[in-house]
Formats: sequence, structure tokens, C-alpha cells
Amino acid sequence: MRRFPAIILIGAVVALACCSVSCATSADDAAERPVGADAYAVQRDAMVERQIRERGVTDPLVLQAMRAVPRHLFVPEEIRGYAYYDQPLPIGYEQTISQPFIVALMTELAGLEGWESVLEIGTGSGYQAAVLGEIVATVYTIEIVEPLADRARATLEGLGYENVHVKYGDGYRGWPEHAPFDAVIVTAAPEEVPEPLLEQLAVGGRLVIPVGGAYQELVQITKTEDGAIAREIIPVRFVPMTGEAQERARDGE
Repeated sequence: MRRFPAIILIGAVVALACCSVSCATSADDAAERPVGADAYAVQRDAMVERQIRERGVTDPLVLQAMRAVPRHLFVPEEIRGYAYYDQPLPIGYEQTISQPFIVALMTELAGLEGWESVLEIGTGSGYQAAVLGEIVATVYTIEIVEPLADRARATLEGLGYENVHVKYGDGYRGWPEHAPFDAVIVTAAPEEVPEPLLEQLAVGGRLVIPVGGAYQELVQITKTEDGAIAREIIPVRFVPMTGEAQERARDGE
């Protein structure tokens, strides 16, 4: 099965970290933290410094966005004490909010400057969309699990993200009425890259996507006038992309 149709694949980049690898803060450290709003700001700063910047994510727009978005408001209330740990967390419906480092890395790989229109596939909690919303002009995000789409929309609206638009549906075919997009970020793993997402990507834009089944690689794809160029970045572990992507994998297409 060809994962990267019509794409030139460049050698893998040295891995910085894996989505499933955790360097979580100890329980003793967590127990010493106060629980007020100021404490969350302190935790966010520590998250950005220790989990993100020190691992090589240096884009100032990304670091600023990661400091600004209150991650604890995007996780279930009963696990908010873990919101700034170096690990993914469950958000219900067999879905997760990604490890902070992975969110920052994927955002940096999109190569954003601030004026762009970005498509996200897999809204989940809405956290990645909020990070993007801190940086770019417009975010269009699609979630296949309706209760998650509704919850993410409510969270984003409550926090004032008027530039983030949430849609319930299957993201395999993108959101053509708003294409072309300057970047596309996918937060669930198909076994091969969906062609409609490449088609809706503007020339010069980047698609950042985990690809694979049992073994997954985070891939950055840059669209050019002559096709597309892909770089394998690091091994990752994401939930599988469901809907049409899963049906195509099952049918061997």
C-alpha cells in the first residue's frame, strides 16, 4: 500500500520525541502545586520551557500560543490536575488530547506566519484549534464524533475564539468550500494520505499528518508546483482516522 502517492519522500529527520513517550512531572511535584488560575499560568510556562522549547521547538509564535491557551479547560474536569503533564490525556469517546510537545511540533511544522487559513482534521477537545487560532487568521476544524464537536465548539466560543469554525463530520474530504488552505493539520492517523487534503492545500502550503497503522510516522508534506515533497519527522502514536479513511484501509484501496 502506497502511503504517499505522487510525493517525493525525503529521509527521516532525527526524532526529538515520540507522542507516546512521556516525561511526566512526578506526582510529588504535582501535589505541591496550588490550584488557582495563577498556578495554571506557572504550569503553562514550565510546560513551554521544559517540554517544548528545550526539545527544539523555537518558533516564537508557537511558544507564545502554547503559553496563551489554557490547556486545562480542554480536558475533563476530573483530570485537570494532569493538564500540563508531558503526556496525552483521555477526553472521552476513545479519543485523546495530544501531548503538548506534539501539538507544538505539529504547529511549528506547519510553518505559520499569522495571515493564513488553516484546516484541521480531528478537532477532539479543540486544543490544537485554539493554539492555531492564537496564530493564524482563520481555522476550520472538523470532528467526526458529534459530542466532541459540540463540546469543542462550546469551549472555543466560551474562550472567545471567533476565528475558529467547528464542523461535525468526516474530515477525509476536507472542507472544499473554504479551500485552498495555507496549511492542513491532521490529528488522527490514516494508513495513507487522503488525496482530497492534498488537493485543497495551496501551493507552498504544508500538510502535517501522522500516517500508518501499527507503526506511524509524523509526516510534513510541502505542496509545490510540480507535486509534493514529504519528510518523515518522528515516530508517533495517534488514534486511527475513522470514517472513509478506515473504510478505504479495510477495502485495500
